[in-house]
Amino acid sequence: MHVTIIQKPLIGTIAIQTVDKKLRIAGIVAAVIFSIVILTSPSSPPPLPPPTVTPSNTSSVEVLATNLERPRSLAFADERIFIAEKDGRIKVIQDGVLIEQPLATIRTADAFNGGLLGMAVHPDFAENHFLYIYYTYEEGGELWNRVMRITEEENRLVSADVILDHIPGSRFSNGGALKFGPDHRLYVSTGSVSDSLHLSQQRESLAGKILRINDDGTIPSDNPFDGSPVYSLGHRNPQGIAWAGDTMYSNDLGPSKNDEINLIEPGMNYGWPDWECHGSHIHADPKICFDPAVEPGGMLVYTGQIPELYGKIVMASLRTSSVFAFDVQEDDIIHRENILGGVGRIRDVGQGPDGFLYAITSNTDGKGFPERYDDKLVRITQ
Repeated sequence: MHVTIIQKPLIGTIAIQTVDKKLRIAGIVAAVIFSIVILTSPSSPPPLPPPTVTPSNTSSVEVLATNLERPRSLAFADERIFIAEKDGRIKVIQDGVLIEQPLATIRTADAFNGGLLGMAVHPDFAENHFLYIYYTYEEGGELWNRVMRITEEENRLVSADVILDHIPGSRFSNGGALKFGPDHRLYVSTGSVSDSLHLSQQRESLAGKILRINDDGTIPSDNPFDGSPVYSLGHRNPQGIAWAGDTMYSNDLGPSKNDEINLIEPGMNYGWPDWECHGSHIHADPKICFDPAVEPGGMLVYTGQIPELYGKIVMASLRTSSVFAFDVQEDDIIHRENILGGVGRIRDVGQGPDGFLYAITSNTDGKGFPERYDDKLVRITQ
C-alpha cells in the first residue's frame, strides 16, 4: 500500500506527522582510553511450516525523526530516546527535540555488518545513568566485539569502561542484541565467525552464543557453565532477545533462509552450524522457522497500551519491510500478523515509557532503497 507522509523537518528538531492509514504497520573490566575508543564526547532439514499470516487493522503512526544515519538500535530512559547508529554515534531525543550533537561517537570498525550494533539502559538508570553498548572494532588486523558501560550526565559522556571484550567478530555475523532480563542480568547475543563456523559449538568460545553477565561484567554464580558467561550456544547471528515473564526468546538469522525464533533455556544448544530449523536429541527445536527468509531484527514482548498487541512477540523484519506480531500460547507461537509497513526495512523495535511501540528503519545500510526511503524513528499508537 502506498503511504504519503508530508514532512518538513527542522534542523535539530523532530518533524512529527501523524498518519492514520490501513498500514501494514511490518567481561573483562577495563578502563577505556578515550583517545583510542571515543572520537568525540561532546557536551538443511525440512523447515517447520510457517505461521498463519493475517493483515493488520487500521493503525496510527507518527514519524518522530527523519534522516537518521544507519540506525541499529534504540533504548529509553527518563523520557529520553537513545538511538545507536552503526558508525558509532549515540543520538538523543529529549522533549521532542533531536539533539544536534551526539552523546558520544565511538570508534568502530568499518565492517559491512559490524559497528555500533546494540544498546541497553540499566534497570536503575535513574540512579546510576549507565548506558551499555555493543560494538565492533579492529585490533591486530582482526575484528572483535566488546561491551562497554557508559556513564552519562545531561547527554554527555562522563566515563566509559569495557566490561566484556574480545568477542570474535566478522564482516557479516556479529550478533549485537543487548538487553537486561527480568533478573537484572545483562544478556548479549554474539555471531558466528564465517571462517570458524564451529566456534558456535565450542563452549570456551564467545562466538555464536547468548552470554549472561552482571552489570559490571562479572560472571553470575548461577550461570549454566561454571565461570563462563555462556548462557546458550549454537547460534548463528541472533538479532533480538525478549522475555514473556521469565520465558526468554531469541531470533536467529539464517545464512539465506531458515531464520528462527527460539525459546532460550540455560545451557541449551541450538544447533548451528550442524542443524538449521530442526532439533535433534541434543539440539533444541525452534519455535518458528522462516522459509523464505524474513531477516529478523530486534524483538520484544509487548506489555503496553495497545490492547491488540498485549502479550504478543513483536519483531522487526528487514527483508519483508514489516513489523510482525506473534501470538504465544503455552510457549508455542501460533499466529502472525503484519502491524507496520510502508517505511522500508525495519531494524529494531522498542516499547517506550508511554506504553507505545517504536521502530527504527534500516534503509541506508547498503541493502535498502535509500532513493525511496530515508531512515526514520516512528511510533505506533493504536
